[in-house]
Amino acid sequence: MRARRLRILGSRGIPNRHGGFEACAQQLAPWLVARGWEVTVYCQEPPHAVASRDTWRGVALEHVPTPYAGSLGSLWFDAWTTRHAARHDDLILTLGFNTAVLFPWYALHRRRHVVNMDGVEWRRGKWSRAVRGWFWINSWVAGYAADHLIADHPAIASLLADRGWQSRTTMVPYGADRVIDAATAPLDAWHLAPRGYGLVIARPEPENSVLEIVRAWSAVPRPWPLVVLGAYEPSHPYHVAVRAAAGPDVRFAGAVYDPAVVQALRHHARLYIHGHTVGGTNPSLVEALGAGSPVLAHDNVFNRWVAGPEARFFADEATCVRALADVLGDDAALDRMRTASYARQADAFTWETVLPAYEAVLLAALDA
Repeated sequence: MRARRLRILGSRGIPNRHGGFEACAQQLAPWLVARGWEVTVYCQEPPHAVASRDTWRGVALEHVPTPYAGSLGSLWFDAWTTRHAARHDDLILTLGFNTAVLFPWYALHRRRHVVNMDGVEWRRGKWSRAVRGWFWINSWVAGYAADHLIADHPAIASLLADRGWQSRTTMVPYGADRVIDAATAPLDAWHLAPRGYGLVIARPEPENSVLEIVRAWSAVPRPWPLVVLGAYEPSHPYHVAVRAAAGPDVRFAGAVYDPAVVQALRHHARLYIHGHTVGGTNPSLVEALGAGSPVLAHDNVFNRWVAGPEARFFADEATCVRALADVLGDDAALDRMRTASYARQADAFTWETVLPAYEAVLLAALDA
């Protein structure tokens, strides 16, 4: 067996300050180190930062400043880290396929390479046709260039199988911590009471149904506020439309990144509303299950599998209004949904099962 050395690319780095891939890397990397692996994670830093190396919980961190901001900086970061990782005789794990046109570089250097294929970026309405085409092409390049593929959802695994890659695909979802208790003090900043508010945590984009949810909540007076997390820019037309649609019971809390605060908001929510229409196993939804949040989710194949049959679902603004009317005032139903969320997380989304599944894929790639 080759030495157990791994380089993780595709996230912005750890400790996690951003999202799902970073949360996955933050859990996986130190867990592998504890099992005898040498792990390096590349961390994207802003322009004018200083390139450096350090360690975090035994994981080697390569801090790489980008000369550009935004998407151009991310492309540069991916290109730089791909070239750098290929110089080392380590197994490579890439989280995402958005710059898969770079992946043949690994084959040229005979590097073993595993890719988490994430979601279906080319179906996201927020992108222009050219950008969707870019993602679609990269999804095919990734499938052919990688040695093994990880799908985070059965629907993603099915898509990859339809492309002929079933024998090189393993389904491994995201995990989440179980939150059985959380301080109520973080709620005080917004004058909230436990079980006394609805919650939305999503990027303010049309594909996440934020406008439909806000309109549905605002359709009638509510005894509970709806708390909406996310950065809403005054110059962004969609952000402006969401704010304009909000009734007096909707509170925009801004972007919140403190994990303890977010966990508390999820755990104490009366109802967690998840409007994502496209994707695989969305980490935010999995974390809501782990926090015991009763879930009302957009009705699609991705959310149906993740949230499970005891969750409630809506298809559009009108059905969201009806679902809210059915469940918000029913404490017994909410308690059943809360129990079901915990059960679903325990059944499919614990780190105790997800991390060994990742290691099994990595070990197989080393031995191939």
